Amino acid sequence: MDNKDQQLIATTQTWLKSIIIEYSICPFAKRELERRSIRFSIDHDTEIESCLLNLMLECDRLDTDSSIETTLLIYDNAYTAFDDYLDFLELAETLLIEQGYEGVYQLASFHPDYCFEGSEPDDPANYTNRSPYPMLHLLRETSIEQAVATYPYPENIPQRNIELTRELGLAKMQALLAACYTNNMNRLRK
Repeated sequence: MDNKDQQLIATTQTWLKSIIIEYSICPFAKRELERRSIRFSIDHDTEIESCLLNLMLECDRLDTDSSIETTLLIYDNAYTAFDDYLDFLELAETLLIEQGYEGVYQLASFHPDYCFEGSEPDDPANYTNRSPYPMLHLLRETSIEQAVATYPYPENIPQRNIELTRELGLAKMQALLAACYTNNMNRLRK
């Protein structure tokens, strides 16, 4: 793994720890990070077909490696424009269905410019899905079912996250995301 890949993964791990876990955006992430069952995969391709193929390869990997609970597929050079990312996400979801993975794997979406439909770009609630890089989160459906079965009121998680991020405010959310890059740049310089 080269330095750039290490930087991409380190920045993503910082985001995961300092935002997603620290603020309990996903109350299930900490366990998997501590178990080291999250795979961080970098996709350097820019062609849609190659990116879709790599997604299927990640599905194959999850099919054969039960030690991996979930995969964060990080796009280094592709889908920097949010609309392009959404187009790709739609294709990726369709491909999962076509390849027989409906009910097996689920995609969660994250992007630096994530904006929920009907919301304003500067709504802090968008930061529940804003990440340092465009990425797809490939999750096992059975694991989601098991996790939510033991969590009280899992249906309240999205609303709680919206309220939390709005309470923290736009400036705080922007600073938290920006710090993910800065902290890793400083670490790499040492």
